Amino acid sequence: MQNNLSETAAVALVREFWRLMNSNDFVSVGAVLADAYVLEWPQSNERIRGRERFAAMNSEYPADGGWVFTIHALFGDATQVVSEVGVSDGVRNDRAISFFTIAENKIVRHVEFWPEPYAAPANRAHLVEPLM
Repeated sequence: MQNNLSETAAVALVREFWRLMNSNDFVSVGAVLADAYVLEWPQSNERIRGRERFAAMNSEYPADGGWVFTIHALFGDATQVVSEVGVSDGVRNDRAISFFTIAENKIVRHVEFWPEPYAAPANRAHLVEPLM
């Protein structure tokens, strides 16, 4: 049987990560990142090591306004948490699927996917309906 207190703490830690991201003070996010924190973006074959580079990357990323992060799904166990988050700067609207590894109440590894939207194929139009 899994420890619900640990599960709650890990999910709460990732919720705090997204709360801090919403502040747009990306240095503050370092409070929930481990010393050996690593972020991986498999789609672009990139790895970011450490709090400082994470904060710099987010601060330097071009934006049309402040970033807003909206949690659509968040769940996990004592050491693994998954989130689906909407990300917008007022012009861009993206989704990020993130996998977090938690150790000693810090995020040590973060693997993130940024799926690109695409038009639905016409051959299934008779079977589907638009989400919006």
